[in-house]
Amino acid sequence: MDEARRELLDADVIIDAGAVAAVGKGIAGDLPGIDAAGCVVTPGLVNTHHHLYQSLTRAVPGGQDALLFGWLQTLYPIWARFTPEHMFTSAQVGLAELALSGCTLSSDHLYLYPQGCRLEDTIHAAAEVGLRFQPTRGAMSIGVSQGGLPPDALVEHEADILDDCIRVIDAFHDPDPGSMCRVGVAPCSPFSVSRELMRDAAQLARDKGVMMHTHLAENEEDIAYSQEVFGCRPGEYAESLGWVGPDVWHAHCVKLDAAEIALFARTGTGVAHCPCSNCRLGSGIAPVRALRDAGVPVGLGVDGSASNDAGNLVAEARQAMLLQRVANGADAMSAREALEIATRGGADVLGRSECGRIAPGMRADIAIWDVSGIEAAGSWDPAALLLSGPTTVRDLIVEGREIVRDGQLQTLDLPALVARQNQMARNLREAT
Repeated sequence: MDEARRELLDADVIIDAGAVAAVGKGIAGDLPGIDAAGCVVTPGLVNTHHHLYQSLTRAVPGGQDALLFGWLQTLYPIWARFTPEHMFTSAQVGLAELALSGCTLSSDHLYLYPQGCRLEDTIHAAAEVGLRFQPTRGAMSIGVSQGGLPPDALVEHEADILDDCIRVIDAFHDPDPGSMCRVGVAPCSPFSVSRELMRDAAQLARDKGVMMHTHLAENEEDIAYSQEVFGCRPGEYAESLGWVGPDVWHAHCVKLDAAEIALFARTGTGVAHCPCSNCRLGSGIAPVRALRDAGVPVGLGVDGSASNDAGNLVAEARQAMLLQRVANGADAMSAREALEIATRGGADVLGRSECGRIAPGMRADIAIWDVSGIEAAGSWDPAALLLSGPTTVRDLIVEGREIVRDGQLQTLDLPALVARQNQMARNLREAT
């Protein structure tokens, strides 16, 4: 995934001070390192859309077979009971799951703050796991009493939302190239915040020099709401409020039309493609082939684990490839293009062009995939990981540090974490 898309055999990668120092054959000499014989080495995968807190509400009855709006209405009352401990633990579980699937950089969209929860509950969780993190301060301000979708108990006053955006950016955002945490601004969606908040959030984000994120054009219900309430399509609405540009990325975009695709291409607006969630909620197949052909930046997102219901990024990349083939033919997307979307594609969407590549000067975020096992047995092309390869990494390196070694997370006691999460889920279920 360098600029020339070279595929090197029996090569060395030298890491120094959290960055890739050199790549080539026979350059390591006697330096100590990791033996990756029998493996494929790729850039770490990049996740451009998640709701980490939802890992506590997988496969919830009543929401398993619902469309987007009904699914949300089933889950809102459960999420309203979350505490800071729920947010912290579910974030660690979600990030650990991502790490084991080869992810080194993940965004997160946290848009509800019940029971004293704050964005830093997830930021502290990510720091312990060791992944590069791009949390966004989401928000909902229009409850059911004002024509919105969320219950009134889960919405916030808009002045408070903007004040807290400033607080978390000032406290946690790090713009440096090797940054482990960059904060974004992310009103939840056009059907849960006001036009004024969307506009003010965009102005605040640009004043602070941070990125902007929201949901857009996710399904037919989304389109119908926009046309009924705003009198226009989602792309027009976003453009009218300043929500296009290279500092903006929208989640889903399943129902963008040709004019909206052209708008995103012209303005450099990014898209977080979430194929498994889109399938699970029956939202449709996003026009990724058309987006890529037009020049729109596209990355992958696992979305929340209440609508996926997994968080495996390499499986998401395979699903992206397969859906484009279903929609457009077997030659619509190769395994290598899907891997590119999952690495440098996602990094570019998040404004992190120093990630998603293995080349001198890039950050040392690297996934090592063991292709000597049953998954790739008989493969004539081990580099075609998404056709026949493992769905978990052998080793994962973030900023030059080993996060996963020999398939085991190194930074946390994973069995204890899973046990804690399962107990929390049982308690929530019993109280429902």
